[in-house]
Amino acid sequence: MCSEARRFLDERRPPTPCLVVDTDVVAQRAAAFRAAFPHALIRYAVKANPAPPVLDTLVAAGVGFDVAGPAEVALCLERGADPADLAYGNTIKKPADIAFAYAQGVREFTSDAEDDVDNLARHAPGALVSIRIRADTPDSVTPFGHKFGCEPAQALDLLRRAAAQGLRPGLAFHVGSQQPDLGAWDVAIVTAAKVAADAGGIVRLNLGGGFATAYRDDVPPLEAYAARIAAALDAHFPDHPELLLEPGRAIVADAGLLRTEVVLVAQRGERRWVYLDIGRYNGLAEAENEAIAYRFEPVDDRGGPSGPVVLAGPTCDGDDVLYQRTPYELALSVRAGDRFDLPGTGAYTASYASVGFNGIEPLRTYCVGRNGDA
Repeated sequence: MCSEARRFLDERRPPTPCLVVDTDVVAQRAAAFRAAFPHALIRYAVKANPAPPVLDTLVAAGVGFDVAGPAEVALCLERGADPADLAYGNTIKKPADIAFAYAQGVREFTSDAEDDVDNLARHAPGALVSIRIRADTPDSVTPFGHKFGCEPAQALDLLRRAAAQGLRPGLAFHVGSQQPDLGAWDVAIVTAAKVAADAGGIVRLNLGGGFATAYRDDVPPLEAYAARIAAALDAHFPDHPELLLEPGRAIVADAGLLRTEVVLVAQRGERRWVYLDIGRYNGLAEAENEAIAYRFEPVDDRGGPSGPVVLAGPTCDGDDVLYQRTPYELALSVRAGDRFDLPGTGAYTASYASVGFNGIEPLRTYCVGRNGDA
């Protein structure tokens, strides 16, 4: 999946760290989602990677966007998206944010609190509002905890509150990012079906995202997710509402290849530490708590025996350590200046990078492919 990105890196040799995204792979993944879920609206989660060539590719593919704020609304519209294809998925928003999105033509929102429903009725009259049910499961690599979503009884109250104020009622859930458990959707769909029945029906069911990407461990193929979801819907939603999906990681992760360079190798007691020019603050935020374990593929491979390492980032922050518990082994010959490629890094890398911590610039991103800018 990374052949074009690797060719770009090898030929151009840009300064590291940097990320290369192949927009042709983005288009392939979008097509795979549309094939697996032919009757669903696909709304790409912009926060995963908002690079303009990525958005251009998805506009051309007929995919809409899950936006989290006014800046993402504006960006998608600048890239040619139809406002009717934008879903404002963030439940935390100011009244001014709602009014802005509505003025731009956005007519779909997600909510999980009384005040937010009231603000939507006031500033987005007649909009479709999907009430988010809490549906995290333990197998999610990066769960949402209790920050988003409400219990079923409260969701039913909010559906009725929205309908009473002229809003069109829907339901939403998200089973947690990087979710390898197919059964997570069963549980969420059963819960949503009960709430929908008690409410007398809904306009739309938003299945969220969570479709997993293979990093070091295998995950189910997209077709397995689709089959399991279809079976659960057939069993519990005989009159299917319109469906909406919000994939982010599963569309753009495999399109990305990140290249990093070794800054320093040091022996600290019994452990060998390898310090890279990429860390938690300039691209690998999802290594926090070692949640996402990326693959490290040597570019400068001199062979020879390997041994365990601790991998850390370049900043002077003591928390900028990537992997201490997750077992990694690198060649004993690794030294400063050696380079490594991290595949599957198209999602939540550049968009999570800090701006200027320790004077380090945001992660440099290049896009290749038909809609590339490099």
